Parts: sequence; C-alpha cells; structure tokens
Amino acid sequence: MGFFSSILSKLGFGEHAVAAAEQAPSATTTAPAQASAPTAISPVDVLGQLEALAASHPEKLNWKVSIVDLMKLLGLDSSLTARKALATELGCPADRMGDSAAMNIWLHKTVLQKLAANGGNVPADLLH
Repeated sequence: MGFFSSILSKLGFGEHAVAAAEQAPSATTTAPAQASAPTAISPVDVLGQLEALAASHPEKLNWKVSIVDLMKLLGLDSSLTARKALATELGCPADRMGDSAAMNIWLHKTVLQKLAANGGNVPADLLH
C-alpha cells in the first residue's frame, strides 16, 4: 500500500478510492485502460474527521498548513524519508524535492487536492 493510499484509508475513503490510488497510471503502463462503469463516490468529511482527530490528539498540531502535522495526526510516519516517498509517489517536481520546505508546501497542497479529487469535502481555503 502506498503512502497516499494509507492517507485515504485512515480517513475512511472507500476501497474503490484506495484501489484507484494504488493503480494510478505509471510510465510502464502500455495497454490502454478499459473504461468501467462510473461508480458513485460517497463524500468523505475530511475536515470533520481531521478536526475530531485534532481535538483528541495530545499535541496541538497545525495540520491545516503542515504536512508533518497532518501525517502525525493520521498516525503515519512523518519523517523526511516518508515525506520524500509520498512526494515521489504524487509526482513532486524535481526542483522542489531538493528543498524540504518547498517540497513540504507542495506536498500539503497536493495531498489536500487529491483528497478532494477522491471525493473528500475539503474546504476551498485549504486547497490554495
């Protein structure tokens, strides 16, 4: 299971979203994907779940702006190695990978955008 799939799973996204994240197209894919019937996506209350987790967490975490705090809140490894692996998985530009602050900013924004793209109700102010 990839890092992003772990995030989806921790937030209660359905198996369909987790499977789709794990089967994202890669450079080695040569056969065209077959179209499947559209599946209804149940919205996931990302904000509500994260706020509930934050309220019961022993540390005060600034998950709305920090990828480290977001990963800690979800009980995931937030080490630089783990964040680099997640950034690589999500396609972080090479110029940001060499600067941990730039990578972290890109990663936080991208994770929230991907949660929204997978059916999570993420407030617009967190997507920018």
